Amino acid sequence: MNILIVEDEVNLADEVAKYLSDFKYKCHVVNLYNDALQSLNYEEFAITLIDLKLPDGHGIDLIHYIKKKKITSGIIVLSAIDELDMRIKALDAGADDFLTKPFHLSELNARVKSLIRRNFHKGDNVIDYNEIKVDTTKLQVSVLDQVINLTSKEYELLLYFISNAGKVITKEAIGYTVWNNHSDMDVSNEIIYTHVKNLRKKLVAAGSKDYIQSVYGVGYKFDK
Repeated sequence: MNILIVEDEVNLADEVAKYLSDFKYKCHVVNLYNDALQSLNYEEFAITLIDLKLPDGHGIDLIHYIKKKKITSGIIVLSAIDELDMRIKALDAGADDFLTKPFHLSELNARVKSLIRRNFHKGDNVIDYNEIKVDTTKLQVSVLDQVINLTSKEYELLLYFISNAGKVITKEAIGYTVWNNHSDMDVSNEIIYTHVKNLRKKLVAAGSKDYIQSVYGVGYKFDK
């Protein structure tokens, strides 16, 4: 899962990125409003963390931009402005959550996980897809109640497939989301193909139906 951190306090931004990276999130840090706009137009992010007061813009305007462009990213505001008025403005603009500085990193992580569950997995810690079960708390996958050993990338791929079940997913979208926009798309396509093949092999070997369908020239579809 990709997370965009829009925070002009460089030390805090780096601290948040380092902490969340330990939980397998891919964090991209920007310190300016305009850099945030560019990132949001170039990559996909599951969550955007937004400071309200930026040197070249305001976080509320950034929230409005995300909503206007219909960018599918959860939004958590991180702000030193602990005023009811500002909380209401941020939430009315479209923010999903509001965390006042200073905050504990463990609380931020809990809110990030909660928002991801809400947005991608209907609030569940355990995701069932027929015979496949994904425990997002334990980062564990099982087929017919037998735990299977997946790499971190295979795990992320499976989550992404299940979250988008029934939809055709381009290789570019997979690259952005799982590989954080790999710079060489030829290499990236090869990497994606290898990981998808390995994931499919492990699922089928454990007794799962083969849900991963190749869509020629486009990407993949995870469907019953």
